Amino acid sequence: MIIPELQRFLLQNSEHYLIPADVVANVNMDNRLGHAFLVLTKVRYAKIPVLDNESHFIGFISLAMITDKMLALDHVSLEPLDHLKVADVVERPDSDSIVSDLVDIEKILHLLVDNPFLPVVDDDGLFVGIITRREYMKSFNELVHNLNKEYDLVPIQQPVSSAMKGPK
Repeated sequence: MIIPELQRFLLQNSEHYLIPADVVANVNMDNRLGHAFLVLTKVRYAKIPVLDNESHFIGFISLAMITDKMLALDHVSLEPLDHLKVADVVERPDSDSIVSDLVDIEKILHLLVDNPFLPVVDDDGLFVGIITRREYMKSFNELVHNLNKEYDLVPIQQPVSSAMKGPK
């Protein structure tokens, strides 16, 4: 469980955590792989969200997933880019790795350890945006530099390194 004072401090910046859906690069599951390849190349992201026709979050697509479909035994083929759809290769994450509660800091922190960003959906599964590790790291930077301006930090006991040295 996160210390309530730290949670309160981190939630002060919660409005900065969400990058809204309308500015997040994404593709539709019905798009051809060629379109997804172009989008990923232009935005220079390794992975982007995949949505359905009603803007529900479906999963992710990455350059690595697309190039894997392009590789043959002895050459690279562009044919899959015209014939396959995003839905044919989409990575569908489990529901535990999707965020709907922006104040569940503990869950978000655990997920951001292994993910550079997390999809955020509403109660109907509509894509709301993403939370990025970068925005959380900015808040942690502020936390470690400013916590003592709001709280008196007093150690409960001597640090282990001092206690191990013993009396002089």
